[in-house]
Amino acid sequence: MRLRTGLLYGLFLVSVSYCAQAEESNALTTRSAKAVFADYLEYLTLPNVATQSATDIEKVARWTATKYSEYGFNTQLLENNGMPMLYADYMLAGKNAPTLLFYVHMDGQPVNAELWEQDSPWQPVLKIEENDSWVEKPLSLLDKDYDPNWRIFARSASHDKAPIMMLLAAINSLSTNKVTPSVNIKVLLDSNEEGGSPTLAKVIEKNKAQLSADAVVMLDGPMHPSNASTVVFGHRGATLVKLTVFGPNSDSHSTHFGNYIQNPAFMLSTLLAGMKNENGKVTIPNYYGDAPLSEETKQVLRDIPIDETALLARLGVAKSESVGGNYYESISLPSLNINGLSAASTTAVRTIIPASATASIDIRTTKEAHSSRQVKLLKDYITAKGYHIVDELPSKETRLKHEKLILIEVSPGTAALQTSLDEPVGLWAQKALESVSDEKVVVIPMMGGTVPTAPLVNSIEKPVILIPLVNADNNQHAPNENLRIGNFYSGTNALYQLLTTPYDQ
Repeated sequence: MRLRTGLLYGLFLVSVSYCAQAEESNALTTRSAKAVFADYLEYLTLPNVATQSATDIEKVARWTATKYSEYGFNTQLLENNGMPMLYADYMLAGKNAPTLLFYVHMDGQPVNAELWEQDSPWQPVLKIEENDSWVEKPLSLLDKDYDPNWRIFARSASHDKAPIMMLLAAINSLSTNKVTPSVNIKVLLDSNEEGGSPTLAKVIEKNKAQLSADAVVMLDGPMHPSNASTVVFGHRGATLVKLTVFGPNSDSHSTHFGNYIQNPAFMLSTLLAGMKNENGKVTIPNYYGDAPLSEETKQVLRDIPIDETALLARLGVAKSESVGGNYYESISLPSLNINGLSAASTTAVRTIIPASATASIDIRTTKEAHSSRQVKLLKDYITAKGYHIVDELPSKETRLKHEKLILIEVSPGTAALQTSLDEPVGLWAQKALESVSDEKVVVIPMMGGTVPTAPLVNSIEKPVILIPLVNADNNQHAPNENLRIGNFYSGTNALYQLLTTPYDQ
């Protein structure tokens, strides 16, 4: 009995010591987060739309390099056709310690200022929720104190300028408190992720030795809606497809030719409608594969807490599709989505049969249901429906020879990622994040969105995980993007825990 009591008492002391240590580090990171928050607000004033201005991106890169240098990083701008990427390192753990590469991106989505509920998306605004609406308040309120549920509204407030600055705050906490990190730290900040990272692979390959690491951590994406610490082990890939169905060789009067020649808008609509059933499942044979999700993965997905009633209410829809058993299972499967349709015009109304009709489709892929596989299945389905596929505008001879003509244009996009759930980097992250929130760490095998992990996986050849740090309802990519201020502080603490937790390979 004495042995058992002593053991329990020992475990109790370890638990108390661990909790005390976590509370102490939280206090340390809170001071650092507050110190860096002013830099974060300044950062938000820098326009960062790579698809619109290379000059803006260069300014952002140089500002970030200067700021990272101020906080103790060694920095270097990596040449990239006028839009430099930023490399930084903080190698104080020692030559025998493992090295982690953190990937984040500096650029943001384009903005339509008219849709924002503030004067400018490039001037950060503090808002407080009052009577179910967000009310603007002076930023000077933050000089005294803050409520974690207050929010900062600006483009890139959450995606991805917040994690970039949280990492600085975590490093500031290490340096000001003379704490040696458990891992060596490298950082790669992408300058055109929102444009599809077209040059990322080239930049990584050119600087491969410098970017070498034992694992890669991407600071991207939203946390679980509960705001519990979240570790993501994969994501779906993305392939873009454009389908154009051809009718008459020019727009033709519907009075003279209606009921006589086929309307390509109806043809395309019929083709698309047949690709899914009433439950939302893709009807293309073997689209989901023979065994798309293992039972082990399904169980992990079932364990992820989700309030689907609240989710549907937030989205403003009454019912979900029945593709997977729940939300997380559904977004772990390959998908087929129509994101654009056009045929003639709905504004300048003309009584015509259009010459062609076009649909834009995005296919979300998985490791097994990869891009080339899914595109082949799509083409086989279309061919089985009687279509002749062309690779350019059809000639007169081709038009007279085939009843149904379709042009299929494919942009392969980014490949999917699926890191094993028992990879050491994932287990390390879960251990480190246990003390950050009261909730259990949420493990997500695969998120629905797509990020450019393929160049990192292919060149560095090490496992990749994602650690989201921002609130789930941040309006990422949309007007009124925002960051919950409490997430800046908890995110700083999360990164501090990661950097000070021993990493066993």
